[in-house]
Amino acid sequence: MSDRDELGQLARTLLRIPVPWIFVLMYLVGVGLETVFHPGGFIRDYKLLTPVGSVVFTLGAVLAAWGWIIFHRARTTRVPGEASTTLVTWGPYRLTRNPMYVGLSLAYVGEAAILHQIVPVVLLPLIIAYLNRVVVPIEEERLRAAFGHEYEQYRNGVCRWL
Repeated sequence: MSDRDELGQLARTLLRIPVPWIFVLMYLVGVGLETVFHPGGFIRDYKLLTPVGSVVFTLGAVLAAWGWIIFHRARTTRVPGEASTTLVTWGPYRLTRNPMYVGLSLAYVGEAAILHQIVPVVLLPLIIAYLNRVVVPIEEERLRAAFGHEYEQYRNGVCRWL
């Protein structure tokens, strides 16, 4: 088996884990590391973090849910790697091609602020790298195959993230 085949197999295996669970699992790893290496927490004294985190968490959760609901109403898949039946370009998809991932990222940062935790935020770039290098390229290839020029036009007009 070539290195490329092995990477393809790894990507297919990773895609079996729903993306929201990737966020949850990495967050829990961060909490565990913070608990082990700095049990008292790093940023306990910043009282403003909780209300700001609540706002950021809520905005992220609403954005992720809005994207999910639009996909549900369009009767297209919400599972990375599965073939889409509709090219969704309205609602938050006018501003970003991945509002669910942007929303999950915001909710993740908001949760860390609410709980005054820093290590999970330090680990967030690993999730973003995974999305950028594994999940999104597979999704984009499937969309390109399904919608061709229409998807390319959309892709050229709307940023992947923000």
